[in-house]
Amino acid sequence: GTFTFVGTVNEPGQEPKEVNLKTDLLLLISMKLCESSVLDSFENILILQVTLEGFEKVLMAIGRVPNTDSLGLDKAGITMDGRGNIPVDEYQNTNVERVYAVGDVCGKALLTPVAIAAGRHLAHRIFNGEASRKLSYENIPTVVFSHPPIGTIGLTSAEAEEKYGAENIKVYQSRFTNMYYAMTERKPKTYMKLICLLPEEKIVGLHVMGLGADEMLQGFGVAVVAGATKKQFDSTVAIHPTSAEEFVTMSWGLSM
Repeated sequence: GTFTFVGTVNEPGQEPKEVNLKTDLLLLISMKLCESSVLDSFENILILQVTLEGFEKVLMAIGRVPNTDSLGLDKAGITMDGRGNIPVDEYQNTNVERVYAVGDVCGKALLTPVAIAAGRHLAHRIFNGEASRKLSYENIPTVVFSHPPIGTIGLTSAEAEEKYGAENIKVYQSRFTNMYYAMTERKPKTYMKLICLLPEEKIVGLHVMGLGADEMLQGFGVAVVAGATKKQFDSTVAIHPTSAEEFVTMSWGLSM
């Protein structure tokens, strides 16, 4: 069938040929699994018509918008952005005094545990006299429950280099087959990466894709939030045989 997609390009004024929608749609196009044509473009918005054929089912992750249209927020003077999100400051304050917003409606880190955590911090600040309490959005562990699952927290390599400079970043990575698959014909790989900030090699990014990534990330997320270093990871005794032990045994020889 033929579908119409609206995507945002990287910068206003880019030509359609330079557009990067940052979705699997471009992967399908590059693999010639579908045909596409540009219907229109204005400012930093691109409208594509895409034709998909030969597929029994197509899953489209088109995103979502907050359900704020019927709340009458404009009558209360509460500001919304162009997508209907409610902008807040670091303490969940809207532009109207004593009116707060938490969760997906704020338009960032759209995760249920984030909403719960932000609400708890806000409640402690308002009702328990903890004036400085707030949720940090800097290191939020996130999992994609795919097959295999993907877990990530902190910065990517590119983000770390942009923030701190490439000369101040050291990356460790590993690729291996889990022992779980030792006796099977199919041997999917596990991929791991540590992004470290020099000179103390503080871990500013941790990423894993493979069996058990969803479970192991919660514990390693605590370590990253606590400011753990590669040396502290190395000094932790490994639990064998597990996939998680690779994070505390990554060799210098595998760094890049």
